[in-house]
Amino acid sequence: MKWHEILIRYGEISTKGKNRKQFISRLRENLRFVFQDVTDLRIRSEHDRMYLRSSHEHEMAILLERLPRVFGIQSFSPVAECKTDLQEMKALAVKIVEGIDYKGKTFKVNVRRAYKKFELDTYELNRDLAGHVLTTLPGMTVQMKNPEIELVVEVRENGTYMMVEKIPGATGLPVGSNGKALLLLSGGIDSPVAAYFIMKRGVRIEAIHFFSPPFTSDQSLEKVKDLCQQISQFGGKVRLHIIPFTEIQQTIQQNVPENVTMTSTRRMMMKISDLVRKEIDAKVLVTGENLGQVASQTLESLAAINDVTTTPILRPLITYDKLEIIDVAQKIGTYETSIRPYEDCCTVFTPASPKTKPKIDKMNYYESFTDFDEMIERAIQNREIHDFPRKKEVDAFDDLL
Repeated sequence: MKWHEILIRYGEISTKGKNRKQFISRLRENLRFVFQDVTDLRIRSEHDRMYLRSSHEHEMAILLERLPRVFGIQSFSPVAECKTDLQEMKALAVKIVEGIDYKGKTFKVNVRRAYKKFELDTYELNRDLAGHVLTTLPGMTVQMKNPEIELVVEVRENGTYMMVEKIPGATGLPVGSNGKALLLLSGGIDSPVAAYFIMKRGVRIEAIHFFSPPFTSDQSLEKVKDLCQQISQFGGKVRLHIIPFTEIQQTIQQNVPENVTMTSTRRMMMKISDLVRKEIDAKVLVTGENLGQVASQTLESLAAINDVTTTPILRPLITYDKLEIIDVAQKIGTYETSIRPYEDCCTVFTPASPKTKPKIDKMNYYESFTDFDEMIERAIQNREIHDFPRKKEVDAFDDLL
């Protein structure tokens, strides 16, 4: 099926009143970012909808494939075009409907006749088009209220436009319309899902990952980079800060009681994250923590971890069941990457019997005998920074083939 353009419906953006233009502008910028490889992309914005088009069929297919992942879109519909001629309109209506699963469904035609000089009025055109489609494609029944298939026909003097599918979008707000956060990205199942939910609320993210070679492998680091690549497909560039954490983690193992090493590790991660957050001018920290899932995620443990910073810490998954998190990870495409069998620094150094109710004053006492500040500063200075999505490498010999 050759599509003329794609109609985008805003959804939540439409409720933003005087700020609506800012949200629409951000969505338009995100679409240009997501489709930067679409050479003929044209975007037209209106008050309550947006239109995308390309003159190349393969590029229109790319638009339809990626749009469901872009936040800020309630739904979208591919639109076909024909001349404002009754026979051509009938032929196009049949071609559109036969391209979907129509058998056994309820059906109606909804004509909007902007061109008032057309030979048939709205009622007559509704009747003729519906009759032709039902006769040509038997198996549907007419239903005027809430039909399963609604063929929308817009008749204009210079052409007639038709659509039938209303494809669900990712909803939410355009990424970047609601500030920036720093995400603690472990490489497990939870933190990419947390990224998904926070980006859905319009927040642009940078990510921080703690890497402890030789205890954690290059494969574990590559897994995190692949997750950043996947997260960036939701509509915004992601910058990853890789923190060398071996020195700090070994010092914790040597100087803090074993049953609270995990809590101390999380506290040091939070201290480092907060310093990086200030540097990049992010407003909050985001984690994939889930209440009671592991020993470091009890209320007492979370309170002890929170104690090292006054920065707000957002935990989008705090009340989610693990199976619910897995379902979302599978839906957004990060699950298979997250379960690759390469451990991060937290799982490698997990104590045999971690304390589930650490006391804040005792944590401060245990850590007071070691000067972590210099190690923290060194780790931040020696970090690696990577941007996603990755830029495609161009082979110098491509032009010669």
